Amino acid sequence: MVAGLTVSAPTWANLALAQKNACMACHAADKKLVGPAYQEVAKKYAGQADAQANLVKSIKAGGAGKWGPVPMPPQPALSDADANTLAAWILGGAK
Repeated sequence: MVAGLTVSAPTWANLALAQKNACMACHAADKKLVGPAYQEVAKKYAGQADAQANLVKSIKAGGAGKWGPVPMPPQPALSDADANTLAAWILGGAK
């Protein structure tokens, strides 16, 4: 049981980071809310060499038009390290 907790700790940490930065107000791992499901984001970027860098840029700068008319607000105060952590978690399907 301890090994399971150790393995899942980064997942919970990344979920906590997403919750702390209000990402989960508009996104869910497996279903569309205001924005796309993180699993759909992961599918869209799958196989792209620059996926993480592009997602970090979108997280920090915000955007509109990629997933519909509702704009994603920018997160300019989010550190590069946290943006990279969130991007990696999202690209992994938010698991």
